[in-house]
Order: sequence, then structure tokens, then C-alpha cells
Amino acid sequence: MAGEQRVEAVERAFSILGAFSDGTRSLSLTELSRRTGLYPSTILRLAASLERFGYIRRDQAGAFWLGHTLWRLGVLYQANFDLAEFVRPVLRYLCGETGETAALYVREGDKRICLYRVNGTHVIRSHLEEGAELPLDRGASAHILMAYTGGVSAKYDNVRKQGYVVSLGERDADAAAVSVPLFGKRGEFVGALALTGPLRRFSEDNQLWFRKLLVEQAELLKSSIN
Repeated sequence: MAGEQRVEAVERAFSILGAFSDGTRSLSLTELSRRTGLYPSTILRLAASLERFGYIRRDQAGAFWLGHTLWRLGVLYQANFDLAEFVRPVLRYLCGETGETAALYVREGDKRICLYRVNGTHVIRSHLEEGAELPLDRGASAHILMAYTGGVSAKYDNVRKQGYVVSLGERDADAAAVSVPLFGKRGEFVGALALTGPLRRFSEDNQLWFRKLLVEQAELLKSSIN
């Protein structure tokens, strides 16, 4: 019968995702093999396809993590919960207070995606389009995303310790940004909340002010995000 048809490769791939169901953030190849009963060679083959579509990813140390595609699908599944409903007012507030472009970035494979944004009110400003793809190796929000999605280095340890990043002229010589992590109410990492604008407006005083606003708003959002 049609209802009894099974695709073994798909079921094996799902078993890899299911290995994380106890809340474990990352798993080694050995541990994945133990939990799924699959050979390491089979896991590596299936993980390559899962990673290509954003369902899983592998860090520099070889550990496996759930990918951001699962979070996006989870958001869509929760019909009574619209992330944009909560994030957009915060971005408008941040932009209104500072005049700078406010955005929420998420990680998608080896890129960061501008998921939501409100462009700055100044004539000279940082202009971004929602859905824009940017690199993960430079920029304040990129460092936040890397630090909280498995980045392994002293640099990312420091980011996690201080809880924010300021970048001055990294991606663009004339641009600067301040970014903080955004978490949900259960402590799950959601993305990077950031303010971006011309370098000349990011004085040390403004950096402190922007960081304070971002931290305050991220904390307020945390209680709203399931």
C-alpha cells in the first residue's frame, strides 16, 4: 500500500536530525553513529546533502550542529507565532532612536542573511535589503552569528564572553556596526541584532549607546520569542 512505502535514505537522514532531539547542541561523528546506529561513512554521505539544504552543518572541529533551515521551518509551523510581528517594532524603535539602519541577521550555511531590517533615517546611511546575503568572515553581526553557531577560536570565545561585537570598517571601509545576540525565552539562539551606519557616526560614546539600546531590546524580545 502507498501508505507503507518507505525511502530508506530519507529515514536515515531523519534519524540523524532526530539524534539531536534531547537538546544536545552538537555531536561528534562517533556520537552520531552511536545514537543512530549508522556507519560513519553513511552519516557523512547523508550529512553532505543535509548540509547543502541547511538542515545540518559541520564546524571546523568536525562536530555536527542543526542548521538554520530547521529553525525557519519551525517558525513557519508555529502559525500562532510570527517572529516579524515582534522584531519589526523593535527595529523601528532602534532606527528611530539612533537614525541608523537596524537589522536582524541569521546564518544560512556560509552566509549571513538580512532577515528583517529598517533602513536608517539619515541621508547618508547603510542601506540593506531584506534577504541580502553577506559574508560570515567580517562584520559585527557575522562574528555574533559565528560565535553562537559553533565558531571555535579564541576570538569567538571572547565574543561569547563580552556578549557584543563592534566592527569598524571591516566589510566596508566607511561603515561600522554594533551587534548583540538575540535569544528566545528558552535560551535558544535566534540571530544577531545590529545597528549599522557610516563609520564617522560610530564614536566611542555612540558605540556604548548603541550597545546599550541593542542589549535592552534583545532582552525585551527574549520574553516574546517562543
